[in-house]
Amino acid sequence: MANLIESEEKRTYDAIVIGSGASGGWAAKELCERGLKTLVLERGRDVQHIKDYPTAGKAPWQFQYRGTVTNEQKKDHQFARFMREETMHWALKDDEQPFVEEKPFRWVRGYHVGGKSLLWARQTQRWSDFDYEGPMRDGFAVDWPIRYKDMESWYAHVEKFAGIAGNRDGLPELPDSECMPPFEMSCIETYFKESLGKNYDDRHLIHARCAHLSDPQKIHQEQGRHKCQNQAMCNRGCQFGGYFSSNSSTLPWAMKTNNLTVRPHAVVHSVIYDDKKKKAVGVRIVDSQTKDTIDFYAKVIFVNASALNSNAILLNSKSSRFPNGLGNDSGLLGKFIAWHNYRGRGSASYEGFKDKMTDGRNPSHSYIPRFRNVKKQESDFLRGYAIGIGGGRGRGSDTTMIGDQLRENLLNPKLGRWNISSWMMGETVPLEKNHVRLHPDLKDKYGIPQLVISCEWSDNDDKMVADYLQQQREMFEKAGFVDIQVSDSKSPPGSDIHEMGGVRMGRDPKTSLLNSWNQLHHCKNVLVTDGACMTSTGTQNPTLTYMALTARAVSHAVDELKKNNL
Repeated sequence: MANLIESEEKRTYDAIVIGSGASGGWAAKELCERGLKTLVLERGRDVQHIKDYPTAGKAPWQFQYRGTVTNEQKKDHQFARFMREETMHWALKDDEQPFVEEKPFRWVRGYHVGGKSLLWARQTQRWSDFDYEGPMRDGFAVDWPIRYKDMESWYAHVEKFAGIAGNRDGLPELPDSECMPPFEMSCIETYFKESLGKNYDDRHLIHARCAHLSDPQKIHQEQGRHKCQNQAMCNRGCQFGGYFSSNSSTLPWAMKTNNLTVRPHAVVHSVIYDDKKKKAVGVRIVDSQTKDTIDFYAKVIFVNASALNSNAILLNSKSSRFPNGLGNDSGLLGKFIAWHNYRGRGSASYEGFKDKMTDGRNPSHSYIPRFRNVKKQESDFLRGYAIGIGGGRGRGSDTTMIGDQLRENLLNPKLGRWNISSWMMGETVPLEKNHVRLHPDLKDKYGIPQLVISCEWSDNDDKMVADYLQQQREMFEKAGFVDIQVSDSKSPPGSDIHEMGGVRMGRDPKTSLLNSWNQLHHCKNVLVTDGACMTSTGTQNPTLTYMALTARAVSHAVDELKKNNL
C-alpha cells in the first residue's frame, strides 16, 4: 500500500497539459512561470531542438535521391504522394491512428514533441471584432463570449515573445501586431499592390505577418534563438530558431524554471473525472512503447491535443456523471466542426521588369486581408476570404532536344517571365452535421475507439470559391497580367489543416461547451485552448489566436487555483 501511495505521488503534478504543439507549449510556459509543477503529455517521440533536425540545412545533393522517396519508404503512409526525404522524419504511418472517413477528409497530424509548431506556415494575424462578432451579426453558430478588447493584450504578450515580422498596416479588419521589420516583397508583388490601390478602395496587399525573427530582441536572444537566415527550409526544423516553435522557444523556456516534465510516447486515453469530487483529477495514458496504462494526476488540466484529437479525448472521457463525454450535457461535443477553405488557386505572368530578378529566398509571402462581407453583407454567401500572394522570376531550360545542346541548355538556364501566384483562405461556416464521433466497435492498436470524421463542403463554400475565382481573375486583369489561370482544386475538407470547433466557446451551457475562459462549463478545472475551442474560423491563420487564448486561460486558471475555486 505504501508503494502504491508513493507511486501515485510521483505521478501527481499541479497541472497537466495534453499536447506539446503551439498551444500546448504556451500552456506549459505560462503554467511553469507561475510556479506550477507541470506535466506535458505527448503521444509521439521526443524531439530536441537542433539535435533532432536531421535534414536541416542539407543541400539537394546530400540526399540519396535528391529528396525523392522510394516506393518502399512510401508504404503505409496516407500522404505518400506528398512525401519528401527532407521531411520524412515527421511522417506518420497509417497504423498509428486509423480513423473512419465517413466522407472524404485529409487529417494532417504531427505526432512528436513540438507537434505541428515544427510544420506550420508560421503566418500570424490577429482577429478583429469583425471576426468575433461575425456569428452574432450573420446568424450562424453562437455568439463568441469574448471580443477583441479581451484578447488585445494577450496577442501582444504572445507576439513579443514569439517574434513577428510584418508591418503596422492600420487596417481595422486586421489589427496591428507587435512587429519587427517585414521580409521584402518582390517587384511584381509591389507592382500588384500599387494596382490594387489604384483600382479598389477595399483591397490592400500587405506583408504577411509571420513568426520569424528579422530583428531579434533581447527576449529572443535569451531563448537562444537567432535571426532568420532566409533558407526557406523551415519544415525540416530550424537550427537557428529563426521561426517560432515549441521546441525552440516555449518548452526550453519552461524547462528553465525546473517546473516542467515532458513525457513523450504518452497516448492519451481519457481525462479522469471523480464523481465524488465533481471535478477532473487526472489523465489516463497508454505508453506507446510498452502498451501499459498509466494514470497521472493534477489539479488543472489543459487539453491541447489538436482540434480533432481534443474532441476524441473528451468524447472518450466517460463517467457516470458524463456518459456521453466529459462536459457534454448539451450533446454538442464533436459537432460544428469547421476548417479553412483553400480550394481556390490563381496564377499569372507579367511581361515587364525584364531588367530585374529575384535573389535569395523569402520565408513568407504577401497577403490581402478579407474584403468580402466585412462591414455589411454584400454577396450571396456568408463571410469571406483572405488571399495569399507570392511572386518571383525563375530560370528554365529548353529540354526538347538531346546531345550537346541539351547539356548546354541545362548548364545555362535562362531567365523566364515574372510569375505571380494566389491562393484563397476562406472561412467556413460551422454546421451541426459536420461532426466527429467515436466508432462503437473499431479501436486502434492502443485500445482507443477510432474517430469517425463526417465533414463535407457546403453550398456556401462553393459560392465563396466561385467568387474568389472571378475576383482574382479581375484583379490580375486590371494589373495587366497575362496567361491568367484560376481553378478550384476540389480538395477534400482537412486538406488545409486548420480544423476547428467541436468544443466551442459560448455564453450558454446549452449551446456551447466552454465559457469565456476556455473552461468546460460543467468541469471548470479542464480547459481547452487549441483549435477545438473555436466558435467560428475567421479567415486568418489561427495559431496566433490559439496561443493568445492559451496564455489568457492559464492566467485565469492559476488565479482561480490560488482562490481554491478549481
